[in-house]
Amino acid sequence: MTIRNWVKFFLMCMVIGGVVTGIAGIFVRWNFFQPYLASGELGEFFAAFGWMILLGCTMSVIAQAGFFAYLTLHQVGIGIFRTLTLWNWVQMLLVVILLVDLVVFRFAPNAEGAKDWLFYIGMLIFLIAAAIATAVKKVQLTGKKHVLVSAIFFMIVVTSLEWIIALMGRQGNIDTYVALLLFPLIAVNAYQLLSLPKYNSKSDADRKRLEERRKERQLEAKKPKTKSTNANA
Repeated sequence: MTIRNWVKFFLMCMVIGGVVTGIAGIFVRWNFFQPYLASGELGEFFAAFGWMILLGCTMSVIAQAGFFAYLTLHQVGIGIFRTLTLWNWVQMLLVVILLVDLVVFRFAPNAEGAKDWLFYIGMLIFLIAAAIATAVKKVQLTGKKHVLVSAIFFMIVVTSLEWIIALMGRQGNIDTYVALLLFPLIAVNAYQLLSLPKYNSKSDADRKRLEERRKERQLEAKKPKTKSTNANA
């Protein structure tokens, strides 16, 4: 990917993360925003909304770091296990282990009743559903069925590892951030997974155009020399 397209990719991810978190924050933390609107404190309202956007941009950077780390891991995994089929089985095993870890070591210590369990399981179902939907769309875009497992692995395992920031919290309102931070992570990761080929194609096209321009400049540079040689002859 060229630097210009990487910058576009980076900024687009930040926009998605910021907008999704800002909108989700109004709904998830309505009790926080509602008093400002009720009292007409629009300045405070927009300041809080801006903080949500900044939080989303920060999560988008974390998501991008996780995405490029996974791209490296994917190549290493194929190299170690030799075949994509075996690596896919390993990825599915890791998905199962990760889901068990979330329920046993992340959700159980914080769940104090049926309401908490309903909340955590709902978040987990949302994550799995988003992962499957994104993976299916990836298969449709590429026409390659073998990418289904890798896409599910990335959307579940990598997103969950990025989500740990919220899951490890112990504050009184931590469930609010558990829900809030999941939305930008899923949105940004889905965008990265689905749009990366488009940016790579643009980069290839840009490099091809630059190469053609370079050749044209070389031809233009040679033309005056040819005329000068003819005149001296």
